[in-house]
Amino acid sequence: MKKITLIPLVLLAFFFVFSTQTQAQNFSKLDVSPLDIASYPTSHRDSNKLIKITYSRPQLKGRKLSKLAPAGKVWRTGANEASELTLYTDMKLGDKKIKAGTYTFYTIPGETTWTAIINSDTNVWGSYYYNESKDVARISVPATTSEESLEAFSIVFEESDAGVAMHLGWGNVRLAVPFSK
Repeated sequence: MKKITLIPLVLLAFFFVFSTQTQAQNFSKLDVSPLDIASYPTSHRDSNKLIKITYSRPQLKGRKLSKLAPAGKVWRTGANEASELTLYTDMKLGDKKIKAGTYTFYTIPGETTWTAIINSDTNVWGSYYYNESKDVARISVPATTSEESLEAFSIVFEESDAGVAMHLGWGNVRLAVPFSK
């Protein structure tokens, strides 16, 4: 008869018990304001992007837009970290030429107009550390209203006569920030 020793079996059981625990990961819950990216051109097949914005998409959830993005105060234009704008080519915001690069994008909400701001600080949480002296460009854009209400803050790009319009929408408020080459 063959003798079976318990030592290899005990070692094998020990390996299985502890290997599964060392492989287990603690994943955080889903973000309530998920990260999103909008770019132009929008085709995934077109690798020659002109502009891209990375932002988080807060939701109204029964709250008023004026409480989440108060008039007259700098807003991070989304949730969590300040929105990050990348220009892949030199562009203009209004009359101000902006070199290709990565910037933060802020807005200041208003009743009839909002101020769009491109700032040279990056890797910034919210608008808590906003520094006006780092502004690269500012433009005032008209705020319009839509019958359709958007629950989640959204950004899309669209070709315009002068270049590219970055459309922002949340609730019934709509903005079109004009970029040109």
